[in-house]
Amino acid sequence: MTMIKRRALVGLTAGLLAMTGMVGIAYAQTSLTLFSPNDQAAVAYTEAMVAAFEAANPDIKVEIEVGPGGTERDNMVKSRLATGTMNDVFVYNTGSLFQAINPVQSTVDLSSEAYMSTILDSFKQTVTATDGTLHGVPYGQAMGGGVLYNKRIYEELGLSVPKTWDEFMANNAKIKEAGKAPVIQTFGDTWTSQLFFLADYYNIQAVEPDFAAKYTTNEAKYAGNVAAMGGFQKQADVYNAGYLNEDYGAAVLDDGLRMLAQGDGAHYPMLTFAVGTIAQNYPDLLNDVGYFGLPGNDAAKNGTTVWMPTALYISANSPNVEAAKKLVAFVASKEGGCDPWVELNAITGPFLIQGCELPASVPTAVSDLGAYFTAEGQTAPALEFLSPVKGPNLENITVEVGSGIRTPEDAAALYDEDVKKQAQQLGLPGW
Repeated sequence: MTMIKRRALVGLTAGLLAMTGMVGIAYAQTSLTLFSPNDQAAVAYTEAMVAAFEAANPDIKVEIEVGPGGTERDNMVKSRLATGTMNDVFVYNTGSLFQAINPVQSTVDLSSEAYMSTILDSFKQTVTATDGTLHGVPYGQAMGGGVLYNKRIYEELGLSVPKTWDEFMANNAKIKEAGKAPVIQTFGDTWTSQLFFLADYYNIQAVEPDFAAKYTTNEAKYAGNVAAMGGFQKQADVYNAGYLNEDYGAAVLDDGLRMLAQGDGAHYPMLTFAVGTIAQNYPDLLNDVGYFGLPGNDAAKNGTTVWMPTALYISANSPNVEAAKKLVAFVASKEGGCDPWVELNAITGPFLIQGCELPASVPTAVSDLGAYFTAEGQTAPALEFLSPVKGPNLENITVEVGSGIRTPEDAAALYDEDVKKQAQQLGLPGW
């Protein structure tokens, strides 16, 4: 529901109350405005969450403004914060983009709020400002970045989920012998070529925990760093072994998901949001698809890279901070931050609030991803949530590596140059 419609409803309600001599009730209410994302799932959740919040807090009304997406939304948020015209509460990115809005000055410090102890540390680090204060709560669910795989193929061939890269490649050899495509790639949608590289970040930080910090200040590079080059190397390994589907250069995301669901291919490096497409297009095959993190070299350090949800923040210029804090606390609870998603059946990943359990009916891949969150240290945010440095030509480089055109060593050196240009444009120290 747009802000205009909700304002109209508020105006109509006030008019009716005036006619019945009950105007005092309307004026006793505090009105908040919430700047919401525009994707269908987020809008549905926002409306359901606000309805539940208002029912529990009849003295507070929340007007929803559905903003644009992409770059337009990014520019609008920054402009409103800079001019002091931002809504009372707003939904925005976590990680590096959160740092770019100068959160210490532009948003309210939530560090002392009691609910912060119930939010997973893996999320909290993505909304921690440079002075160590916390400023947001999860608005949605996490996504995994790893490998979607066909469980039926695994069962037929007697395979186990790999914990190391060697085990993964051994599985691929058996799958190829069985006449299936071991690894699906879809370079017709060039962005999908990045998953080997991006999903490997968990394995980088498992070896070099301070890589993100050093990378941001130009103290760490990809070229010459075996751990950092792992994603490029893995992509080259599967190409050189002949493990890709024949049409990898032209296939697109929908082709890859079809191959995976129907069992024409066994592994598809991808984000778990794609499970929603499988549910829509191949509902009978949905639970044939599982998930595991992209394996590294050490089974004892097995885990997965995750993409964090957006967060809900309070604008520092809000005149209604106390009421806004009640709304944020509600979103940080099971009743407000989890139950509406479950009721809407829009589950594509685990919740990051303690006490928010995934329902038993979630897709198998989502359940598999959730298992990584139950053990300490088995998840790490993708690098983009920890560093603002990401080269614009990455997907072109990964297409070349994944097609055998460029070696991992050349790719690492080229990407370091690509990153340098972007870091200098951002004015980062050390570049």
